[in-house]
Amino acid sequence: MEYEAVIGLEIHAQLLTESKIFCGCSTRFGAEPNENTCPVCTGMPGVLPVLNRRVVELAVRTALALNGEIPRRSVFARKNYFYPDLPKGYQISQFEAPLSLGGYVEIEGAGGTRRVRLTRIHVEEDAGKLVYEGTMDKADAGYVDLNRTGVPLIEIVTEPDIRSPEEAAAFLRKLRSIVRYLGVCDGNMEQGSLRCDANVSVRPVGSEGLGVKTELKNMNSFRFVQHALEYEIQRQIAMLEDGEEIIQETRLWDASKNATLSMRSKEEAHDYRYFPDPDLVPVEIDPAWVEDVRRSLPELPDEKENRFVEVYELPREDARTLTATAELADYFEKVVSLFPQARKVGNWILTGLLRELNRDDREIDECAVKPEHLAGMLAMIEDGGISGKIGKQVLEEMYRTGKGPEAIVKEKGWIQIQDTSELTGIIDQVLASHPEEVDKYRAGKEKVFGFFVGQVMKATRGQANPKLVNDLLRKKLTSGD
Repeated sequence: MEYEAVIGLEIHAQLLTESKIFCGCSTRFGAEPNENTCPVCTGMPGVLPVLNRRVVELAVRTALALNGEIPRRSVFARKNYFYPDLPKGYQISQFEAPLSLGGYVEIEGAGGTRRVRLTRIHVEEDAGKLVYEGTMDKADAGYVDLNRTGVPLIEIVTEPDIRSPEEAAAFLRKLRSIVRYLGVCDGNMEQGSLRCDANVSVRPVGSEGLGVKTELKNMNSFRFVQHALEYEIQRQIAMLEDGEEIIQETRLWDASKNATLSMRSKEEAHDYRYFPDPDLVPVEIDPAWVEDVRRSLPELPDEKENRFVEVYELPREDARTLTATAELADYFEKVVSLFPQARKVGNWILTGLLRELNRDDREIDECAVKPEHLAGMLAMIEDGGISGKIGKQVLEEMYRTGKGPEAIVKEKGWIQIQDTSELTGIIDQVLASHPEEVDKYRAGKEKVFGFFVGQVMKATRGQANPKLVNDLLRKKLTSGD
């Protein structure tokens, strides 16, 4: 029997606010354990939460960008459960009246563009963090760090529209790109500011019903999301084919074992005993204010990608890569403003600069090559000051040192040789050293010409003007001198 996966995602995004959602404690990552805490976020008796307005603004901003509908009224609720990193014994979240309903995200899949529907976006506070010594399934000791408690989150819940691990990873990449464009979340999965849980089940191909789902947690990279889903799908299929019953549970991804491990049975909504938080009034959102927020939205990835295709006449795949982050798109446009040949700029960024950055696992804003330096190097190639081959070496030096192209070319002695008499002498030496190849060319074997060009470029260490070399070589070989 053939099976298909049914996947829904729950993404938690930490909002980029200076202070927590219900108190004035800092949200700074990396502080000493339990340093960014106060009586409010640690749940001391007699304290009252006060909603951070900036949290609502950033949540509305996200909802609008994801095509959601924002009701006029939303309500905070208490989600009751007991866990060591939850000091109050409940989490302030939203349940029956979330901040946003519906919406969608479009992704590129194997069959083209697909629309993944959203169920809701709601606002909540983050819990603390448990730090273990030892392995995940056998810890020697555990510690509680409450710095993260009360950091504002939005939870973005999808419909079960995703059909493969690859689509799940594509959705997460697209969502990360959008929230970073919006400036609402830094998208750092390793630090936990963007976290993904997945609900996955399998069913026979062609059936409409849903199988028993499991929830996967502890996935802090696109690769782990994809690998965890691949493993869990195969695990469930194997169980069904062996006649075993799948139970609804929460499972953790253990990257060291490349396997999911059972954590606990999955709770239903009634297990949390949700009820409206009596300490927080309902949030009333003015539609006029929502429209003000809508007008402040930046150009988003899909819009920018389409503009790059139309205005700069870039191939669709190149435009999609160059607009993956707002910082990379801005870098590209700065270079183009200084060297207005968009395709050449795009090619050098995609095949040169991104190769260096990806090797070092860096982002464009960590790059030592300034836009004006890349534009200056391309202008030197265009003007014949250096060859394209030397340009690759210049780019590597700029990336390594942060120096400008003129300084590097001067320091290395890489200025292109354009002296006709000097090149003629080198060409004469090359032809004299390879009489058999000369005879082959003159006998009609045109392919040998590339060999001569390569020999001249080798003799000049790539510094010869390629066009001038080609012209002088043809003249020599044709004339028979």
